Amino acid sequence: MTASVALVGFRGYGATYLPRLAALEAAGTARLVAVVDTAPPRASDPDAVHAVPWFASLDELLEREVPDVVVVCTPIPTHVPLATQALRAGADVLVEKPTAASLAEHAELVAVARDTGRLCQVGFQTFGSGALAAVREAVAGGEIGELVGAGAVGAWTRTDGYWARSAWAGRRTLDGRDVVDGVVTNPLAHAVATTLHVVGATRTEDVTDVVTDLYHANPIEADDTSSVRVTTATGLPVGFGFTLCAPEQELARVLLRGTDGEITLRYERDEAVVSGPGGERTIRGDRSDLLTDLLGARQDGHRLLCDVSDTGAFMRVLEAVRTAPEPRVVGADHVTWVGAGDERHPVVHDVAAWCERVAREQRTFTELGAPWATRP
Repeated sequence: MTASVALVGFRGYGATYLPRLAALEAAGTARLVAVVDTAPPRASDPDAVHAVPWFASLDELLEREVPDVVVVCTPIPTHVPLATQALRAGADVLVEKPTAASLAEHAELVAVARDTGRLCQVGFQTFGSGALAAVREAVAGGEIGELVGAGAVGAWTRTDGYWARSAWAGRRTLDGRDVVDGVVTNPLAHAVATTLHVVGATRTEDVTDVVTDLYHANPIEADDTSSVRVTTATGLPVGFGFTLCAPEQELARVLLRGTDGEITLRYERDEAVVSGPGGERTIRGDRSDLLTDLLGARQDGHRLLCDVSDTGAFMRVLEAVRTAPEPRVVGADHVTWVGAGDERHPVVHDVAAWCERVAREQRTFTELGAPWATRP
């Protein structure tokens, strides 16, 4: 049976859904029936956008028809209102990450999905990776001994043009609403959610404590260079060392440290290296598309790969970032600016090495004594 799909937000990241929808239509499993955006399609937009009706709001679409599935790819503060509206109208939903702008909003969305009986998938694409399941099996099988620590390293680069792309980019709030568009909660949100998923922390109650240490070198409200320590319900310490001010972008890594070895997961490649007493082996996994998974769940009732309730642990981290004091400024003597125009960006000195230590030692920049880390 072919499901009707509406795409809310077809520019930016939303545009990546268009070729996926075309493939699903060719397979006979889904058909794009409408697009929603505050601005009408332009001549430069893909042909697929012009081939279906455009609506300026989800309200207008739902007054005309309720599609089987609504995909929400809009600014963070609109995720929960739009997803809620679609669920209550009778559609199943795929909402992009981060799930919500606050833990309270996340709880509301979980409740709506439960009360309506509709499906609500969240776009943490790594949850569809076969490599994650294989890594969990390796840990459970004792290949690295007892798991004693975990973390993630993200040393990325973002330019002035990135922060200028929209009114909400790099904001903690906008027009009185939470945005929380910082390194931990948006660009490297996958690293947070993936690490917690691998160590068995998905629900809200799976996280007992979060310590944040937030900074920014860019002239933005939110954080672009941050460390976070999470303690799971099992007592496992997890460290996140992230920056958008690296000299060059590197693949993000999830690190799992055991008493007898270590696993490094490069989730962007669905690849992991397991090093233990038995030697070293590489895991490679295929990735299941989350929209395809949602369409399948509509047919056979299987559990979603990234059900909205399974993003609760990530939301505990987002909530800690949201409620933390404003990020502190990285001193100018610790930053070098490179590039020009929209490509201009700051480089925090030795930042990748400090992020690595956070992930391996589960200590914050301040606790480690990073030179730019000043105690509040």
